[in-house]
Amino acid sequence: MPPGGYAWWYIDGVSDDGERAVSVIGFIGSVFSPWYAWSGRGDPGNHCCINVATYGRGGRFAMTDRGRTALRQTSDTLTVGPSSLHWTGKQLVIDVDEISSLPIISRMRGRITLTPPALTDIELPLTSDGAHVWRPFAPIARISVDLEAKGWQFDGHGYFDSNFGTRALEEDFSSWTWARYPTRSGATCFYDAERRDGTRLYAAIGFTPEGQAAQVPAPGSARFNRTLWALPRSTRADPGYRPKQIKSMLDAPFYSRSVVETMLHGERVQGVHESLDLNRFASPIVKSMLACRVPRRAGWKF
Repeated sequence: MPPGGYAWWYIDGVSDDGERAVSVIGFIGSVFSPWYAWSGRGDPGNHCCINVATYGRGGRFAMTDRGRTALRQTSDTLTVGPSSLHWTGKQLVIDVDEISSLPIISRMRGRITLTPPALTDIELPLTSDGAHVWRPFAPIARISVDLEAKGWQFDGHGYFDSNFGTRALEEDFSSWTWARYPTRSGATCFYDAERRDGTRLYAAIGFTPEGQAAQVPAPGSARFNRTLWALPRSTRADPGYRPKQIKSMLDAPFYSRSVVETMLHGERVQGVHESLDLNRFASPIVKSMLACRVPRRAGWKF
């Protein structure tokens, strides 16, 4: 990982009844850590974490910025302090042992297992020079959540991807939206980004359960309600259909994650949607606010 760079492995899942959801992100060079930004981004391995969030009644959020001694990697395992992501060849097994941050401090412990029917073999450069790359490993998957907390055991639809880069996100992008929608034929993902150089990324990719991927026709962009922090949001939708939020997941000054319902080529779908405002994230005030939710723990012994 070069100085200034980053890698993250992202997993989300929504319960079959729609009542609960989860997300896990393993970071090396934690792009949303104020501590990495304040350090000058010279040593990505010294700012790593496994971010775990649960959404629904009793949901928690844990994101601890850890030092280099907490990081261990093999070809199939990422370990950061007490938590790890392990690929068995058929499943991604996530062992969680974290302490949630304010406003409710408590232990988050248990196992999350993601089982995809197949893996894709595609990568999408997000900039013309390939400084940022999206790697959707498993846009179609089942997820099983078994945490040591009442009610936090469920099965649902899941997703697994990764992003890699050699520069800060805010250096090359001003905003982006991303979404993944399960469909009758598989899943459709949208990646729309506004770059600092004035160009835009418009990506619409359909995935089959066999791991095949292809560009698909994309309906136009449709705005829907702003977040509690007045963050603007949009996603793709058939003409005349207004998307709507079904479930709030994460609502931050610069970032939103939620379950959204939209209409794609006549099919009503619900999936996970994200909006990111990197102009807001670049603000020193926002980074100071983040430090309250993202504690720094530099030391660790295995």
